[in-house]
Amino acid sequence: GKIHRRPPSEAKMQQYFCVSPPSVHQMVSTLERRGLIERTPGQARSIRLLIPREELPDLE
Repeated sequence: GKIHRRPPSEAKMQQYFCVSPPSVHQMVSTLERRGLIERTPGQARSIRLLIPREELPDLE
């Protein structure tokens, strides 16, 4: 989901999931490789879902 109507930063994901920066980067890269998200290189907070929101579980 978006935080304040913007995609989350990797730092925010790191805080939310309590993982290291390299772990978040690896997770984001894996999601992108699998075609679930896309990012714009060199642009912060550019993550965009490529699957319908309804197919995702809600996070607490």
